Amino acid sequence: MKLIGKSQPQTGAPQQDIDTEAGPVPAQRGSWRTGARRPYGPESLVHVPVPQVGGRYPAAAPIGQDHRAEGRVDHDHDHDPDSDSDTASFETELAARESAALETRHRAAADAGDANAASQLGALLLRRGDLDDAEPYLRKAAAAGLRAAANNLGVLLHQRGHRAEAGGWWRQAAVAGSAPAAHALGLHLRDHGDEEAAEYWLHFAAEQGHALGAYALGDLMEHRRDVRAERWFKAAADAGHREAAYRLARMREAAGDKESAETWYRTAAVRSHARAALRLGVLVEERATGDQSLREEAARWYRQSAQNGEPRAACALGFLLRDSGDLPSAAEWWQEAAEAGDGNAANALGALHASRGEDDAAERWYRAALEAGDHNGAFNLGLLCASAGRQAQAEQWYRRAAYAGHREACNALAVILLQRGDESGAEPWFSKAAEAGSVDGAFNLGILHANRGEQQQAQEWYARAAAEGHGEAALQLAVVKEQRGDLSAALERYRQAATGGSAEGAFRLASLLDRRGDVPEEAEHWYAIAADADHSRAQVRMGVRAAERGALEIAESWYRRAAETGSRSAAFNLGLLLARQGREAEAMLWYTRAADAGHGRAALRLALLALRRGEPVQAENWCKRATDYGPPEVAERAARLLDALHPELSA
Repeated sequence: MKLIGKSQPQTGAPQQDIDTEAGPVPAQRGSWRTGARRPYGPESLVHVPVPQVGGRYPAAAPIGQDHRAEGRVDHDHDHDPDSDSDTASFETELAARESAALETRHRAAADAGDANAASQLGALLLRRGDLDDAEPYLRKAAAAGLRAAANNLGVLLHQRGHRAEAGGWWRQAAVAGSAPAAHALGLHLRDHGDEEAAEYWLHFAAEQGHALGAYALGDLMEHRRDVRAERWFKAAADAGHREAAYRLARMREAAGDKESAETWYRTAAVRSHARAALRLGVLVEERATGDQSLREEAARWYRQSAQNGEPRAACALGFLLRDSGDLPSAAEWWQEAAEAGDGNAANALGALHASRGEDDAAERWYRAALEAGDHNGAFNLGLLCASAGRQAQAEQWYRRAAYAGHREACNALAVILLQRGDESGAEPWFSKAAEAGSVDGAFNLGILHANRGEQQQAQEWYARAAAEGHGEAALQLAVVKEQRGDLSAALERYRQAATGGSAEGAFRLASLLDRRGDVPEEAEHWYAIAADADHSRAQVRMGVRAAERGALEIAESWYRRAAETGSRSAAFNLGLLLARQGREAEAMLWYTRAADAGHGRAALRLALLALRRGEPVQAENWCKRATDYGPPEVAERAARLLDALHPELSA
């Protein structure tokens, strides 16, 4: 896999344009900009480093002359290295022969004093990398005033490190009207800190339709937050410059115009721009809710980006496949991305192994994520150690991630410190987590203040957490509102808690609606939400409501679910239901479970049943327990029954 961020050759735009017939001579530096400087653009523009293609300057390849002005131009020919057919071998050999013959003709003419031939020969040799042989021919042609030779001589000298002399020859060619030389000169001046002169020459190249010049001008202007940058990126993109299309897309996305951004990402992506394909996949996936065709399109762009060397795309493709249910394929792409240094993918692999109970493999990938610079790896190692009961190691990993700024690690570390009684050590970490945006940190900070009796500070932190959708924080706010008699505000907060996933919030919302009695359907809805989340009191309420409707099987199901998790009220109600159906033996079991858990009515019912069976001693024991358990009316009835039993017990 290719290195992250490694530039790819431009598709559709040559490294240097071929010089055509002489263009207009540019005016003196600065004369074209007579008005005031245009205002700079928005601060939010994203600066992306310019990919270096073929060395420091894009002008890495030599250029020939325009056949209309200075003789025949040599063109490079693509060759398929995988083709071993006789036809391909013949064509390659024929091309080599033609090139050799052409070189011979050019050399003979150049040695005879033909400046055009010297320029052509110099370009051919420079393209081949034979700098020593190319230089004298290019110098001879450049001295004769051929601008293409002057530009190519600048390229050669730059490759040899003679940058000052290269700049002089580029200036000569640019003044003669060469757009490629103006582009190279502009970059040369930019790198020497003369941005005003650089802008002038890049503008000259761009105005002549030179794609690389337009791109470099856009890059310079974006660096200075100049709103005109977008115009020149667009000009370069329209001319086939894929990096310009990508940069233009980034600008449009930053401005909130995702539709236009997607168009330009697509323009760059079809030219094999890896990062553009990645971003295009992200935007398409965002629109793919419920649309399988869009998900497939997003997967195609991720795959193309990954195959062009972008590990983040391989990671994103893994998540897309996981969400589609294809976990084995997801793991393959995550592994490819992780092995290329993507920490997010390594964390995903670690989580996958942890979910299978493969802690050693999970730890290995979490460590790989950490080595890749992703501090989620340290946090996940803390979670892994905590789940295995290795609290000391968990604390070390949480602390490492917390010092690196991981907000959830700050919260987890604070919880550990608080659990061992170090409140003063926990509070700063809760604060750091909350200030960094951790809703759990804000909620826990609220609990910390509430336990100290600092209700105002507690309510402030609860409010911050609730504003970010923390259901339990909204519940705490709702309880206070209800206690103060502000039922409308309490309803709003309970609703927020319920929608935020708080089962207790859903139960309390249903109870409050139930007491009002004006929206029974909504009350039952929230009881059902809480009951499905295993809230035992909500399950009892659902059972009661079902029994009232005569739906005894449904009632029994709800009672049984709650009773099996320890609800004594559910156990008692289940006993009543079973007794009415004549299932006395099973009813007795549930009465006993409820009474053993402290349910007074269940104890009184067992006392009556014992008396009915002629077991006064058992009846007395259950009466005493009912008296102790209450509530008052049950204790009173149990006392009367016990008084009635005394004569029989003393007889």
